[in-house]
Amino acid sequence: MDSVLFGHAFERIKRQMARVVVGQDELVLGTLVALLAKGHVLVEGAPGLGKTLVVRALAVVSGTAFKRIQFTPDLMPSDITGSSVYSRETGAFTFVPGPIFAQLVLADEINRAPAKTQSALLEAMQDLQVTVDGVSRPLPAPFAVIATQNPVESQGTYPLPEAQLDRFLVKLLVSDPSVEVERTIVRRHADGFDPTDLRSLEPATTAHEIVTMQSFAQRVKIDDVVVSYIVELVRRTRDDKAIELGASPRASLALLRAAQVIAASEGRTFVAALRHRVMLHPDAQLQGIRADDRIEDIVRSVPVPRLEPVS
Repeated sequence: MDSVLFGHAFERIKRQMARVVVGQDELVLGTLVALLAKGHVLVEGAPGLGKTLVVRALAVVSGTAFKRIQFTPDLMPSDITGSSVYSRETGAFTFVPGPIFAQLVLADEINRAPAKTQSALLEAMQDLQVTVDGVSRPLPAPFAVIATQNPVESQGTYPLPEAQLDRFLVKLLVSDPSVEVERTIVRRHADGFDPTDLRSLEPATTAHEIVTMQSFAQRVKIDDVVVSYIVELVRRTRDDKAIELGASPRASLALLRAAQVIAASEGRTFVAALRHRVMLHPDAQLQGIRADDRIEDIVRSVPVPRLEPVS
């Protein structure tokens, strides 16, 4: 694969998803970039804003095997990973894989389950394997978790542990649509659009092609000045007085991987890789300061590297 083929495949996926997803360009782009960067996505927004539709559409268009896990307070870790079941016929235990053994996994309303259940995803997201009864089983490739969560103020939600938040490449925020977009959505439904029926979508790639695109993106060369820029951005989150807990080195790697995909598909911002990795001081929260506000200030304070064109 070369940069032209990568770019064409990237645009085909976006065009196909645009056939059913309206007004969520940033969400579509963010999930696609994360998938190609071998990362996971946390999507936050109120119910009814199309988060699930985006994930289901991406699975169809990318040609990946899809499973949905509905997180509830009574969900058990084995409901995610699978478990060993005793068979009377054979007199032995047989492992029955859980829904985590898919290529694109939707963890719907992840913050409605307690931390014990959420932690069942940690090994899968970090090591691309699941260990049950002492046996580690590899997950299929490609593999990505796209988790949705309601705003943390919502009733019946649990905050995600910091270790889990850090496993997500990006956190994307979904807000209410504009008046024009909402009119378009209502009009399409009035004309018979059914969001549960995605048979009109055509696969733009295969799972194998997604893996090839991931490998190509990882080979995109990053100049040392860009590496220094990424590190400086992340380090300044640790020095900011309004931020109690800054981003870890894993955030630098997330920015690098996202930047490689974006470079391969023609540039865009990658600030979303930081917003869920910083924790504001309580005083800053009382003043109404948001993590995005501080990150934007940090980005503006760090000089953007200028690379000389290659002759």
